[in-house]
Amino acid sequence: MAPDKMLVGRQALSGACGTLETQMAEANAFGRAVRAQSARRGPGPLRRFMLARMAGLAYPGTKAEQLLLAPQELRTADPSFATELYNGHFGLAGRLAELGARSPFAIEPPSEAWSQELYGFGWLRHLRAAGSELSREQAKALVRDFVKLHRSINGVAWQPEIVARRVISWLSNSVLVLDTGDPKTYDAFLRALTDQLRYLSASYRDTPDGVPRLVTLMALLYAGLCIAEQQAVVDRYVKPFCKELDRQILPDGGHISRNPTALIEILLDLLPLRQCFVARDRPAPKALSDAIDRAMPMLRFFRMGDGTLARFNGSGATPTDSLATVLAYDDVEGSPLRAAPNSGYLRLERGSTVVICDVEKAPPSAVSRSAHAGCLSFEMSSNGIPIVVNCGAPGADHDDWLAFARSTPAHSTATLEDASSAEFSGARGTLAGPPHVNCNAGEEQGALLLNASHDGYVSRFGVTHARQIFVGPDGDIVSGEDRLAAPRALRGDASVSGGAYAVRFHLHPNVTAQPSPDGQSVLLFLRGGAWRFTANAPEIALEESVYLADERGPRQSTQIVLSGIMGEDKELRLAWSIERVAESGIPDVSPDDDGDAA
Repeated sequence: MAPDKMLVGRQALSGACGTLETQMAEANAFGRAVRAQSARRGPGPLRRFMLARMAGLAYPGTKAEQLLLAPQELRTADPSFATELYNGHFGLAGRLAELGARSPFAIEPPSEAWSQELYGFGWLRHLRAAGSELSREQAKALVRDFVKLHRSINGVAWQPEIVARRVISWLSNSVLVLDTGDPKTYDAFLRALTDQLRYLSASYRDTPDGVPRLVTLMALLYAGLCIAEQQAVVDRYVKPFCKELDRQILPDGGHISRNPTALIEILLDLLPLRQCFVARDRPAPKALSDAIDRAMPMLRFFRMGDGTLARFNGSGATPTDSLATVLAYDDVEGSPLRAAPNSGYLRLERGSTVVICDVEKAPPSAVSRSAHAGCLSFEMSSNGIPIVVNCGAPGADHDDWLAFARSTPAHSTATLEDASSAEFSGARGTLAGPPHVNCNAGEEQGALLLNASHDGYVSRFGVTHARQIFVGPDGDIVSGEDRLAAPRALRGDASVSGGAYAVRFHLHPNVTAQPSPDGQSVLLFLRGGAWRFTANAPEIALEESVYLADERGPRQSTQIVLSGIMGEDKELRLAWSIERVAESGIPDVSPDDDGDAA
């Protein structure tokens, strides 16, 4: 371990536990906070924390007296953040706050996402990367501001998942904010850290399911390993952590939320946690090592030809720097799996062409708040260039696009009446459906074939959607058929109306589409090559679209749409193909990379 990753123990300090007056003041403050929220129903995290604290049962560890090590920070740092902060600018989650002489903790936050990042303290790594005395003093001052201004346990700052992220950030960057030459500052930091760990211990069960709950348990384990004399903390939480890890990282390595980018965030924390066990001469839990070993191949499964992750179920702009960091720990580097049956995806790869398809219903309700209604949608890339994509999830500063991003029309699949194939409980709510999804895949003379169907439109329109995708042996052709049909049991039912259909193929912004003169095909121009899209549809239209999975914000793009009216038809078959027509010699006519959506 590098010298700056380790903090040696400090000498015993008198008055470490604080005076009786201090303890009484803290107890009174917490009591007032509990009474202020007494109207709440049920034992919320604050009441649970208070009751557990009074009983002395919640946090098994003692007050933090000595830090032994700091976890490695794997997330990329930006040293220019320190300069911006010096100039009074505090930029987080795509929003910029003008501080002037004020503390960021004392202003009205420009967005909820900005506030969450502020209180999570992940930005400490940027100040550490700056490596200056000024950035160090800035970091210490901001930690002091937080401790002073946010002692009451309420608001965003005290959501359990935010507290957990703050604990991990404080531990990882403790060498930056601790002043071993100032016992009072050192002790105040450790006292604040202990209070947050006690709170987490009592409230982690209230954390939203999925990644947030896993992070809270990781924070407690980090604390047990990094702080001296906290063996009881590790003993208490290693079992529920392993149980949660086994539940969330599926047998095929995907995450229970079905979000590909969730794996990056989890591995950025799991890898240093495993190192902490090694540094303390403790064997890492088998469940931890096994989860890492399962998740690594799934990251490669979701990678498209350009290195980004496929845009399904909440996946937006890929943090390519973080992805590269995580994959540097992959010792196997084998070929990606073809099928991920537990996660509900299939990967069809031939030559330089990659197709990934979503062949599963929504994830469990508790972890579906970021999930998308993209069943049977697919993405395609070739020669490292994305061609057909889903619109993807928008960044935190563009959440006005969220409802659209989660809808079926934002995906490369079929829709009826522009409705979604699954049901939402609000733009940020849970997702349910389709009720049933069937899928099988095989290989024929070197080509790959996928057949899948879902019944997400049966209850409203009496129509099922089935999709077949074929990838040729050399990857030069990807063809398919979309079948919309009324199940035999519903034929003759007056409620079956079919309606307007649309099969969409959203194109990456760097693909230029040009219709043929007869309107029966579309040429797709890419850097260094071209493909031709054809279909047997009554009409092949080019319409505007938007690509949301870009770190710079929404970008204008194009979609190919096959549309019509089902009418009295009981079955409709739309065959299409995307075939390579040139490897090179096509001029670069891609739109400007800086083009934004209106």
